[in-house]
Amino acid sequence: MAVSFKSCSIDGCNKNAHGSAKGRKGFCRNHYERFLKTGNPMGGRERGALMRFVHEVALPYKGGECLIWPFGRVSDGRGSLRVDGRPVIASRYICTLVHGPAPSRKHQASHSCGNGHLACVTPGHLSWKTPTENNADKFIHGTISRGERHGKAKLTEQQVREIRGLKRLRSQREMARVYGVSKGTISSIHRGISWAWLDW
Repeated sequence: MAVSFKSCSIDGCNKNAHGSAKGRKGFCRNHYERFLKTGNPMGGRERGALMRFVHEVALPYKGGECLIWPFGRVSDGRGSLRVDGRPVIASRYICTLVHGPAPSRKHQASHSCGNGHLACVTPGHLSWKTPTENNADKFIHGTISRGERHGKAKLTEQQVREIRGLKRLRSQREMARVYGVSKGTISSIHRGISWAWLDW
């Protein structure tokens, strides 16, 4: 008796449907796995989809709103893709296509919108800047992690001001015990090394 195979329910896909269990929707294994991961059998990183987005969507985009990278991202939120087999930050790749190679290896693809961490790839928002210039922009945008915003901060801005005010009134050892930090942390605050940007 001949065994008959059912083709994938996606138009143009001639692979065998992945089983007959309820919920498999007649997809082949690849389309079924994409459906499970993304909710869309056509979702995921299909070959050429990322480069099509770069060249057909991002580069021609003239709008002022942030165009968000719809594919994979790195841990800090920036979009990522592979170019010639190597991982590349999407905004940096697009900045290279728009403005040419970075002036130096240290230059960064800076976002005038401040939304690099949200994976903005709008060409009009990108430019090459040094790390110092880029960090200055982050301060303006309020997107740099410093002070209380830093995930490992043990002190608040108010506590730092108190520590400064107690400089000649309490010992560093005593303040370290009261505020739950090391004596070295108190010393760094008093010497203006830590929290130097915070006004009095």
